[in-house]
Amino acid sequence: METNRTMASIGGAGARRTRGARGVRSRVPATPNRAASLDLATLIGVVGGFAMIGLAMFLGGSAGNFVNLPGILIVLGGTFLVTTISFTLEEVARAQSVMLRAVFYRGERPHEAALQMLDLAEQSRRKGVLTLQKRFPALTQHAFLHRAIGMVVDGLPGEELERILNGEVTGAAQRHLRSAGVLRRAGEVAPAMGLIGTLVGLVQMLGSLEDPSSIGPAMAVALLTTFYGAVLANMFFNPLAGKLERNSQFETMVNRIYAIGAVSISRRENPRRLEMMLNTVLPPAQRVSYFD
Repeated sequence: METNRTMASIGGAGARRTRGARGVRSRVPATPNRAASLDLATLIGVVGGFAMIGLAMFLGGSAGNFVNLPGILIVLGGTFLVTTISFTLEEVARAQSVMLRAVFYRGERPHEAALQMLDLAEQSRRKGVLTLQKRFPALTQHAFLHRAIGMVVDGLPGEELERILNGEVTGAAQRHLRSAGVLRRAGEVAPAMGLIGTLVGLVQMLGSLEDPSSIGPAMAVALLTTFYGAVLANMFFNPLAGKLERNSQFETMVNRIYAIGAVSISRRENPRRLEMMLNTVLPPAQRVSYFD
């Protein structure tokens, strides 16, 4: 397994085994697993939802009737352009790039991050802070943790380290929420653009009642734009925004765990105290028991 290979490569230390409160041995990863994993829930939800709609169209025998180029231009183009009014082009571009994070999520589990920090704290207590330099190659997979431990090894005072790391945690969380906010805004705009397209189609239909052949296409624009807007908002933009917000919460929790651990190591605190502090951040089901 990839995790086992990673643990075996760090300073020859392999994996450290510790005994929990009930005497059950648990494996402490030498470094968190940063491999991108496929989020099946997101993939199944998005693909399955659109597949169900497509199947319903196909079974109705008129799937081609649901394709209307003017309606697509109004909803897709209008949603993108109107969304850019509320944000900068850079923020909109960043939101498009982070949408893949909802499907391919690269992150750590909070309880593994806590065990990682306890392992570093125990090593620092037994062998000194400078020994953490040997762990630098393994920590590069997580930039925040690497920077935090680097500042600890450089001897940055605990108060200053805490201020810097907390600022980084807050700043990263705000950037993630802004990207999710772009998708939320697009989810609000898409139905509105669908309604605008409906009004455009109705005006065209009413303006050409004397020509029966033009009533059908105009009515198609009127109905399909509402359909497109509702589908995009409720099956794509809003669900992806919710998943990005969830992933951001987990990443913020992990970074906060790293910040608490780094500050504790910098202050030469007892790792048992660090364990209690980390368990106040972790959800009850993920609390750790590193020491007997």
